[in-house]
Amino acid sequence: MLLYRKRVFKFVIQPFTVTLSSRSEKYLFLQSNNNISVEPLTFYKTIDECRQGEAFTAKEKVNGRGKKFYIESYGCQMNFSDSEIVASILMDKGFQPSAEHRDADLVLINTCAIRDNAEQRVRHRLKEFSIMKRQKPDALVGILGCMAERLKEKLLEEEKLVDIVIGPDAYRDLPRLIEEAETGQKAVNVLLSREETYADVNPVRLNSNGVTAFITIMRGCDNMCSFCVVPFTRGRERSRNPQSIVKEARQLFEQGYREVTLLGQNVDSYHWSPRFSSKKEIHKALSAGESPGGDCTFSQLLEKVAQIHPGLRVRFSTSNPRDMTDDVLHTIARYDNICKHIHLPVQSGSSRILEKMNRGHNREWYLQRIEAIRRIIPGCGITTDIITGFCSETEEDHHETLSLMQEVNYDWAFMFHYSERPGTLAERRYEDDVPLETKKRRLNEVIALQQRLSYESNKRDIGKTFTVLAEGVSKKSERQLFGRNSQNKAVVFERKNFKPGDYVNVKVTDCTAATLAGVAE
Repeated sequence: MLLYRKRVFKFVIQPFTVTLSSRSEKYLFLQSNNNISVEPLTFYKTIDECRQGEAFTAKEKVNGRGKKFYIESYGCQMNFSDSEIVASILMDKGFQPSAEHRDADLVLINTCAIRDNAEQRVRHRLKEFSIMKRQKPDALVGILGCMAERLKEKLLEEEKLVDIVIGPDAYRDLPRLIEEAETGQKAVNVLLSREETYADVNPVRLNSNGVTAFITIMRGCDNMCSFCVVPFTRGRERSRNPQSIVKEARQLFEQGYREVTLLGQNVDSYHWSPRFSSKKEIHKALSAGESPGGDCTFSQLLEKVAQIHPGLRVRFSTSNPRDMTDDVLHTIARYDNICKHIHLPVQSGSSRILEKMNRGHNREWYLQRIEAIRRIIPGCGITTDIITGFCSETEEDHHETLSLMQEVNYDWAFMFHYSERPGTLAERRYEDDVPLETKKRRLNEVIALQQRLSYESNKRDIGKTFTVLAEGVSKKSERQLFGRNSQNKAVVFERKNFKPGDYVNVKVTDCTAATLAGVAE
């Protein structure tokens, strides 16, 4: 039910948590005039809170009597994509997926290290798994991903329950580590690689809707933003060969999928070369005037995937302002099936803070990139990430962020307050000197402003008709389908005879700050 059409929100009440079965989902409680509404916090966080701790099962029924494995994932979409790679490796060795950890012989948690509360969630979950371990002492428990990479062997000392610790570049070694752990030994592999891309692993699509899928095109990050732990947990940047990416996308389309999202920590720096294994070597060769000789840039990769079929939508995430070129923008504009949406994290509107964050761009550079997007791709949806309360941030810096948000007029944003992470450049160089109360107050101001901007953005779409890719049945009503338009806005409409995977022209008749509602034409 749309409770607040054509009204402007005046304030946002603090997020609250609703526990459903064994999961907790977070929501924002919103009030405008005399109307009250609830929106999922998914729209207001860098990490999809509704998916945290999600247990995966294979879409297709798997036959076999092998040992069972259970994977629970936390963090960003890269982690969920990695879980699909892990599932593929295990199933090739005869393991069978389980949707319940109590039934599994191998319990794995794919972890995130970007925020402290993400790690605390995992530690709390391990305490719950200890009950299962007492009932099934032969069952193995493994920690995968970024938290494993950050803490390494220390995890085994702190969490006696854990049998296996494995970093994001060592998943091929998991079968061997399992055999080692089955002998009673603790098994660890947290070696980072400069070459591993898992290009030849065909991921098992877990909990898939059969319509949209993710394809990892690169791993690691070289940017070294001072607040970010990713370069230390996922290693140096390396790009996957384009042939394997195009092959995977084509196979997905032939299997009935109608949208792929190309994933990377910084997709704009994707650059594959048949001659060089690292970005540093590629840049050195280019600086020396050497010819590309079969190299593939991100704009060229986008074009290759778009050319698979006009009925295959292409998205990508995430971009970096200092690396996004006009070539990419022109490629997006040239192909109707490349979605007109760019997620361009800004983090702060203050050039002083951006310099301390080591972002590699200032406010003016960022606004120039926004201007180029608006000019080359009219009507493009633009979203962002924002951090409040970074080291030494003043009220003036904070207000520069608010003013930039208004100038860009974002469709929506992922927002959170700064949380110092051990081992980052900021932790070593700067004092985390903004009080938590101030961080939270500034975050609430950012959320309230973005709530208004999102609602105004959606109001401007009333009366317009969009092509929507139906993804599934609405959670609010089985008589409705939901999907997204090219600008990545959620749209709900009457189900009628349409089904997931259909492209439907929908005229928008109403909206909330998070969702468009309309009728199929």
